[in-house]
Amino acid sequence: MIQTERLALLPLRVEYAEEMAKVLSDPSLYAFTGGEPPSVEVLEARFRRQLAGPDRAGEQWLNWVVRSGDELVGYVQATIVDRTAEIAWVIGTPWQGRGYAKEAARGLVAWLWSQDVERVIAHIHPDHAASGAVAGLVGLTRTEELDDGEYLWSS
Repeated sequence: MIQTERLALLPLRVEYAEEMAKVLSDPSLYAFTGGEPPSVEVLEARFRRQLAGPDRAGEQWLNWVVRSGDELVGYVQATIVDRTAEIAWVIGTPWQGRGYAKEAARGLVAWLWSQDVERVIAHIHPDHAASGAVAGLVGLTRTEELDDGEYLWSS
């Protein structure tokens, strides 16, 4: 578990799928990433795959749900390859605007630095101002490198 001032980042468990399906139910969450709100069954299968881990040697998948008080509000994740961590975060629509994404991402990045990661990156859609702001607040800088329509942000 990673603890921040107001949040707990809890290691992913399949049992969180039902509550996370509600957290991720707003179609507007997928405006920049594509896709649609997942069902409980889809999340259960996804969580099982994430918990099983990657097939590539030297790669780690790390996933946490974000809890505020007694409710889940989103998730953070990191994929680590060669001491570089690619991070992502999602906070459900009802909890946006409270600084949770910034706080959860900061907690994640601080934890990653303590794990001997040398570089942190994120890929963010050019029009996703809120995610760009979070990336900047956790110490990432936007590069001019585009990958599949998203800018690479890097520490």
